[in-house]
This record gives sequence, structure tokens and C-alpha cells, in this order.
Amino acid sequence: MAVASWGPERVSKVTVALALQGNNDHTDTKPPMNHPALPLFPGFTHHQIEVDKGLHISAMVGGQGPGLLLLHGHPQTLAIWHKVAPTLAQHFTVVAADLRGYGDSSKPEGGPDHAAYAKRSLAQDQISLMHHLGFDRFHVLAHDRGARVAHRLGMDHPQAVRQMVLLDIAPTLAMYEQTSEAFARAYWHWFFLIQPQPLPERLIEANPAAYVTDVMGNRSAGLAPFDARALTEYQRCLALPGAAHGLCEDYRASAGIDLEHDRDDIAQGRRLQMPIQVLWGEQGVVQRCFKPLKEWQKVAEQVSGQALPCGHYIAEEAPHALLAQVLPFFDRSPA
Repeated sequence: MAVASWGPERVSKVTVALALQGNNDHTDTKPPMNHPALPLFPGFTHHQIEVDKGLHISAMVGGQGPGLLLLHGHPQTLAIWHKVAPTLAQHFTVVAADLRGYGDSSKPEGGPDHAAYAKRSLAQDQISLMHHLGFDRFHVLAHDRGARVAHRLGMDHPQAVRQMVLLDIAPTLAMYEQTSEAFARAYWHWFFLIQPQPLPERLIEANPAAYVTDVMGNRSAGLAPFDARALTEYQRCLALPGAAHGLCEDYRASAGIDLEHDRDDIAQGRRLQMPIQVLWGEQGVVQRCFKPLKEWQKVAEQVSGQALPCGHYIAEEAPHALLAQVLPFFDRSPA
């Protein structure tokens, strides 16, 4: 399958991988699409990749060079990367993906133990996506919920991850074990979304657009940093069938099965081995309530990091500061 909109100078190993899809078990069943977020990603194409039987991951793909997987957070989509993706695509083959349950990716039922939304399951989605696009090893840049998926991806698939940048989180287990009144008040959604189905889903579905603007606008910078087109995209996607359920199941899994996996890592002495850069907003809740660098050093061998002059939504609040950190950090040599 040709990726016509890239032009000949943009042809990369991804073009070849997509052209050979007929030989893969998981096929891109839909051609490149006119996705609503495409105007935010000049030079990119949108794909729906089947990563498991009947389960598709939505992704924007653009650029050339080593693979770089971008993973978003709550209550957002791949559109969070629109201010940094064009610059990153000058150096990498950028794959901005919607997590399972979010954006235009599949939104299956979570099941009684929420295992369908365990970070182990979501990490496997991204491994399959990148393998489908021709990358057995790649870099990861991930924010919020996506960074929790990246944590599990690095634990379960260390051979696949060259380097990781994690944005504005501490490890999930540390955040639950160190929950304070200040954290619970600021991150109220952590405790709302894990309530039994269907109460949180019904409340979100009553006005998904308001949920997006209330959650995102209630941080230090308000709604000012967000492009109106991106905000519209977040609202569109949360209104899709199954989206509220997928969002809630993500958090339910984190409060249950994900903690089991994290505790098992500690019991077995497993640690993240790849170089990791941790960045967080100096005006954010993570800065106020936790010591992110210290917490990541407990679970990883090679960690560096610092606070940036912004709040939680780093890629949209401080894109230039983010690029100034990640571009020197990532190794651009072939995998």
C-alpha cells in the first residue's frame, strides 16, 4: 500500500511494511483515511491497524528514520502530539497512536477483572502496531495514561524499547500507596472512574464534551493551551460508542490488575533497563504531591529528568521546552 501523501522524500521502511501487509497475520483492513485530526498533522497519514482479531488501533504515521511511538493520556487522543509531531518527524518515523478504549481505536468490554484494559494488554497492542509497521525496536514518548502503558511495555518487552520519555507521572503503585488528601482532591477522577459500571459511564455519556472541558480546563493553565481543533477532537472521540466505558476500564484496571503486575515486578526484582527520561510540569499535581525522579529510580536502572515550566499537559503547554529535552535524549542512529 503506497503512502501517497508523504511524497518520495518521505518514503521509509513503513511504506514497505504497509505494502507487504498481505503477508502479515494482522492487516490494515482500511486504507489511509481522511481523519478529522489530519489537518493537525501535515505530511502524516492515518491508519487503522488490526493488532489482534477484531481489535484495531488508530495511528497517525509520518516522517522517516528510527521508530518513535507516541502515546497520549486521559481524556485525550493522539491529537495531543500535533504541536511536536511535525518536528519529531524530521528525525524519526513518528507513530502517534490512540490507546485501546480511546480515540478511534477499538473499545472492547473490560470483563470482570478488567484484564482487557490491563496495561499489559494495551502494551501488547502497541508492540503489535509497531511490528506491523516494520519496527522491532523503537523509542517511546508517552504522557499520562500512555506513560503507564509505556512503563508496562518496557517491563514486558525490554528488547523492543530503545529509550523512553515519560511525561508527568510517577509509577502507578507509588501514586496509590502515597495518596494524600491533596492528591485525591486534585485527581478526583482517579476515584470516580473506578466506581462500578455503569454509574461513571452514564454520567460521562450525559455530556462528554463537558467532561473533557471540565477535566482539562481545571488544571493550572485552563483551556488556553489547547488548539480548538484538538479540543473538538477530544470531545468527538469521547462521544463515540464505548468511549466512556473504555476510559473507565483503563482506570479500573490500574486500581486492580495493574497493581498486581507492578507488585509482582517488585517481588521478582524486575526493573526497567533502558535509558529513561522523566519530565513533569512544575505547576502540576505530580510536582506538588510526589517526588517523580526518586520514584522512577526505584523501578528503573537509568533515569534522568527534570521539571518543565508548565502544568500537566506538557506537549500542548510547552512544546518547545519538550522538544529541547527529547531531541538530544533520543538516539537517532539505526536500531
